[in-house]
Order: sequence, then structure tokens, then C-alpha cells
Amino acid sequence: MGTEGSEPVCTGVAVAEALAAQHLERDAAENLDAALALATTLHAPGERERYRRLLERAIEQAERALAAAEQECALAAAEQERAAPEGQELAAGGERTLATGMGARSTLARAHAARAEDALHGAGQLSLSAQRAPTREACDDGWRRVEAIVTGAEAAARAAAACAAELEAGAPRSKAARAARAAAHKAEVAARAARRIVEERNHAYTFHTDNGFSFGEGWHVAAAAVLAGAAVQIEPGKAGTPQAEAFLRDAGLSDRLQAYRSRPRAMKQTTEIVARAFEADPSSAQRRLRAAFLGGAPIPEAVAGWVDRRLAGARAGGPTRKKVLLWIRECVHHPHRNTTLAELLELTDLVRRAGLVPVLTGDALRDGRVPEGAVDMTLFWKDPTFRQLDMRRAQLQFFEHLKRAHGLAGQVGVTTAGMDGPALMGIPTMYLTDTPNVRMRAWAGAVPGYQEVVRESGYLERVRRGLSEWAAAP
Repeated sequence: MGTEGSEPVCTGVAVAEALAAQHLERDAAENLDAALALATTLHAPGERERYRRLLERAIEQAERALAAAEQECALAAAEQERAAPEGQELAAGGERTLATGMGARSTLARAHAARAEDALHGAGQLSLSAQRAPTREACDDGWRRVEAIVTGAEAAARAAAACAAELEAGAPRSKAARAARAAAHKAEVAARAARRIVEERNHAYTFHTDNGFSFGEGWHVAAAAVLAGAAVQIEPGKAGTPQAEAFLRDAGLSDRLQAYRSRPRAMKQTTEIVARAFEADPSSAQRRLRAAFLGGAPIPEAVAGWVDRRLAGARAGGPTRKKVLLWIRECVHHPHRNTTLAELLELTDLVRRAGLVPVLTGDALRDGRVPEGAVDMTLFWKDPTFRQLDMRRAQLQFFEHLKRAHGLAGQVGVTTAGMDGPALMGIPTMYLTDTPNVRMRAWAGAVPGYQEVVRESGYLERVRRGLSEWAAAP
């Protein structure tokens, strides 16, 4: 009697499993449809997360529907073996359960395809932010997360392919099989595209040659290559491209150059790389940079003669009188950082009272008025002498000749990358900034003589003390 009593129980369980599978399959399909309906609004706030939650729910419900359908089929098969009269009815129930399983697999394949495409989007977005990360550690961490997303896309593609294969084996001409095949193809395409993002990761830093970028940041890139072996790519097809390549090759960096590709590392990382090299051994770092950037040949007569003539014409007190560069910034980018005439006049006065000669350099004065007692060397870099193929080395030689032959004691100015080449060459530097500069303050205390001066109460007194030290130095 125990055996006979178990038959209706098995039948009841099978029916319950079948109903559960049908409900789950229907809910999974509805959630997937709801997710796909959001495709045109995914850019709106919160919609991408809502989309992902619906996909997760659809996948979870489809998997449960498959498990319930498989359980129901197993129970139905056990009942059928008894050759009971109810067998014919169970066979019809088994057909319904088979249809439920096919629908669930088709939904699952489509949901995994949507997940793979979403992962492709996420990997693309995160890779861009990773490349822009300000430090190497943040960049590498971002790319590790990109790799995890790509791995997820590949897992979704495999799951979609498995669903399609199951349907292909059982009912290759069915609507469910066709939908699954299409979904599996989309998932594979998305996963491959996501993997290419990782494979195409660019470790190089870009030496920009477009006038829209800071000329001085080239010193940062080249220094990172000299001191840490960083890979460099040169922005192609610009007026300054040949000069940049000539400078890097003259600096002995031919083996660090690579072909230009998209997705380079963020330029902001280079100052940190340079700082670490100086922290490890400041004397060695500066010596290596001077050898690479200046070379071993004497300063060309064209450069030396140009400087000598300008100073002689300005009656700057002769080569024995110490001089200080006052940098002027006048840019469209971040105009709030530009030099003001009031501050320039104050700095000029401080330099003169320290017994030093103020030499103006950088951008042109806004109103063209040169402060009394100052020497105007603004826009020197536009002179043909400094615009030849060797222009980058020639511009550093400009500062070097001022130091060797005309007593250049240091440089002061607003935060501008133009100051950084001379600073790396050993010219004492005080850069002025409204707030602590996270990117450049890493050089303060690492690069010899490099100081950050925040414009806060008493900052001009700090500048005065610095000038006095330069004046008193042997």
C-alpha cells in the first residue's frame, strides 16, 4: 500500500513543479523585456542600474525555471515507467514542461547576451577613467576592475552559447533555438570587443605637440622616460612633431618611443614618476636629466649670442650681477591662474630690493609695460633661434646659458609647466599657487631647490626670504 499511495503524491509534485516552472519562465521573460525596453534611456540617471537589476532577476528566474522543469521531467519519467493509465496525461504534461524549458533557455541566452553587451559598455567607460587616473596605482587598479568586467562578459557569452547549444541539439528549427543562436552571436561579439579593450591598453605617455597643450609638459614626459623608462608616443601630424621626436632621440630615448595609439596613460602620472626618482637619488636623477636634455656639446653660439645681446642692450648690470626669472602666464586655459600686473610689480620690486636683476620670461605682458629695472625676455621661444628642429634643447640651453654666463640664481612665477624644464636642470624654483597643487607639490622637497608657495597670508615674505637666500648663495 505504501507504494500505491506514493503514486498520486509523485503526480502532485510533478504538477506543482510544472506550474512553478511555467510561472518562473513567464516572469523571467517579462523582466527581460522590461530591461530591454530601457535600452533607449540607459543614459538617464539610475536607469543603467535598474537595467542591470532586471537582467539579474531575469537570469535568476530563468535558471530556477529550468531547474523546476528538469525536476518535473524527472518525476514525469518516473511515473511513466509505471505504465499507469495516467501516463498519457503525464506525457502531455511533459510536452508542456519541455516547452517551458525551451522558453527559459531562450530567455537565458538573450539575458546573458544583454549582460555581455552591458559589460562591454562598462569596460569601455571604466577603461577611459582608468587611463585618466592621476597616479599609476589608481590607473592599474582601474584596469584590474576592467579585466574583471571583461571576464564577466566572456562568462556571459559562454553561458549564452551553452543555452543555444542545448536548444540546437533538441529543437534546431524552433523559434527558441533561433533566438538563442542570435543572442549567443551577439554575446560573443560583445565579449570579443571587451577583450580587445584590455589587449589594446596603451602604457605610453603622450608627448603632445599640439599648441592646445602645455609645451612644458613635454619635460615631464621626457623626464619620466629618462628616469623610469616610461614608454612615450608622440602626437603625430602637428607642427611640433618633428622637433619633439628630435629632442627625444637626442636625449637617447629612441628605444622608449612607440607608435601612436589611442588610450594613453594620463599625463598627470609623470610628475609622480619624476618625484620618486628624485626622492631615491636627487643628485643622480638631476645628473641623468642634464646629460639627456642638454647633451655634452657646448651651447651653440646662436643661443648664447642671442642671450648676450638682449642682456647687453638692457643694461642688466653685466654677467656678474645675479638675475632672477619672473615668469608671466597669460593663457585661455584656467585664466584665473594668469599673472596679474599687481603681483608682477610686487615681485619685481622684491627682486630688485634683494639686489637681483628681474628678467621677465614666458608669455607677453598684457599691456606691454615692462616694470622699471626689469629685462624683457618674454616670448623668447618665438624667435627663429629657438624654433628650429632642435628647438626643445635650444630652449633649455637658453636657461643654461643664463645660469652659466649671467648669474641666473632662480625663477619665480605662477604654476606653469614652462618652469619645470629649468627646474629639472637645477635652477632653484618658487612656484606660486592659490591652493596646494596635488600634482606638482610632489616635487617640493624631492627636486632640489623646488618650492611650492601658496598665496596665503605672508606669502610675499616667504618669497622675499627665498630671494635673499639666492642672493647670498655663492
